[in-house]
Amino acid sequence: MAAKRHQARDNALTALFEIDLTGHNPALVMQERLQANPLPSKAAKFMNRIVNGTLENRSKYDSIIAKYAPEWPVDQLPVVDRNILRMALYELENEDTPVKVVIDEAVELAKTYGGDNSPRFVNGVLGSVVRNEAIERKIEKKVADADERSAQRG
Repeated sequence: MAAKRHQARDNALTALFEIDLTGHNPALVMQERLQANPLPSKAAKFMNRIVNGTLENRSKYDSIIAKYAPEWPVDQLPVVDRNILRMALYELENEDTPVKVVIDEAVELAKTYGGDNSPRFVNGVLGSVVRNEAIERKIEKKVADADERSAQRG
């Protein structure tokens, strides 16, 4: 199944790339991708979730990318790099895929489709997101726990 999920990510990236560049209808683009590179039903559904979820949350993911790569305005990033990052952020947030797998897969896509510096850039941004977002969640949890203890006392 791992190979099929890799192919689903590959299809998702090429679909997102086309949609980003041309503004073509996402449903038609995904249908064309699946005709060109057929996938089993589970993998096709995974691809569709990635594409639709990435598009639905694009502005949120672009804000996260801008936060962790401030020297690179998102609209000036190579189209491949920004879509790899967006779809990896979707997968980190919404799928049960282990973090290491998401990052490894994103780096592999960057090696295949991106420029010479893309794998390092993608790895660095996603690594920073994972490290810092985990710290932020821990802080939020500590604050919430402290507030709860305070409310229980008062």
